[in-house]
Amino acid sequence: MGFNRRTFLKHAAASAVPLSLMGQSLHAVAAPAASAPLKVGVVHVSAIGDYGWAKQHDLARQAIDAAFPGRVKTMAITNIFNPLDAERVFRDLAGQGHQLIFGTSFSHMTPIMKVAREFPDVRFEHCSGLHMLNNLSTFEARYYEGSYLAGIAAASVSKTKILGFIGGFPIPDLIATANAFLLGARSVDPQIVCKVVWLNTWIDPAKEREAAVSLLASHADVLLSTSGDITGVKTAEEKGAWSVGYASDFRKFAPKGQLTSFTLDWSGVYVEAARRVLDNSWVATDRWDGVQARIVRMAPYNPAIPASGRERLSAYEARLAAGTVRPFTGPVKDTAGKQRLAASAVLADADIRKMDWYVEGILGAFTS
Repeated sequence: MGFNRRTFLKHAAASAVPLSLMGQSLHAVAAPAASAPLKVGVVHVSAIGDYGWAKQHDLARQAIDAAFPGRVKTMAITNIFNPLDAERVFRDLAGQGHQLIFGTSFSHMTPIMKVAREFPDVRFEHCSGLHMLNNLSTFEARYYEGSYLAGIAAASVSKTKILGFIGGFPIPDLIATANAFLLGARSVDPQIVCKVVWLNTWIDPAKEREAAVSLLASHADVLLSTSGDITGVKTAEEKGAWSVGYASDFRKFAPKGQLTSFTLDWSGVYVEAARRVLDNSWVATDRWDGVQARIVRMAPYNPAIPASGRERLSAYEARLAAGTVRPFTGPVKDTAGKQRLAASAVLADADIRKMDWYVEGILGAFTS
């Protein structure tokens, strides 16, 4: 399966979002006076709730406030998914003197790059971005490390030997996450398979529930949903199945069935970016961190996981933290039977970040 950005953008929500900001200056802004607080803007693709993707990014924004009291003024803008809306918002923020601006979604890539070129004196940070500029950094998490561990947990309890994965869009980050989920499971039981459903939206509880019900009806007994919403774990809980949470810890929504969550802590990235702007040492960087840097953190494992599974999880997580193991280590074949990695070979980071193929054992990559 090939990944095409035009295909991705075609599925973007088309609804316009009213802007709460005023002014659309097209000129680069000068650095604020030393006595003025650093203005920081964070743009989200959805509302900020009590959990999930947007919540984790907002906690990181709050960490900036806590780290630099009186020296920063932060702002969060929500529900900006459509690329045209995002472009206007990024331009408004820059035009009103925000010197550090965060885009929090892959869908922000084209608009944030365009606006960054227009405002060379403003620093931009893009989560899930693929391209850098002199004033545009990128940062990302190694989600696949968390999903590999989740796969070990899933295989330790699965009776049907069928897992279910629900994703937003088939972008490389999430394809790698789905693949690692199955590889982790197959490190325990090589006979396990995984069914994948793509929602083609980041958050749609109705579509997510439909996908979850469909996967459970087709005998999947462990679900991992990366939509950032609780629908997947709640549906699994209602149906008596196991689940894995994503971004936040969803234990309170699935107290019996959640095996673990792989949570995301962006606070260090946000605080470091603000510190470097404040002390004039900011330079564009590309960061991709996981368990070792504690960007990816595992929620407590369900005590229902057998002791052998918990021991395996503890050992592998420790090796990830030490940097001595890599989830994409051969031998690995794809769904067509082609060998992608020879025994003991390790997939390069560049190849993981452009992954557009599925590992052997993925049963279809369906669109809901």
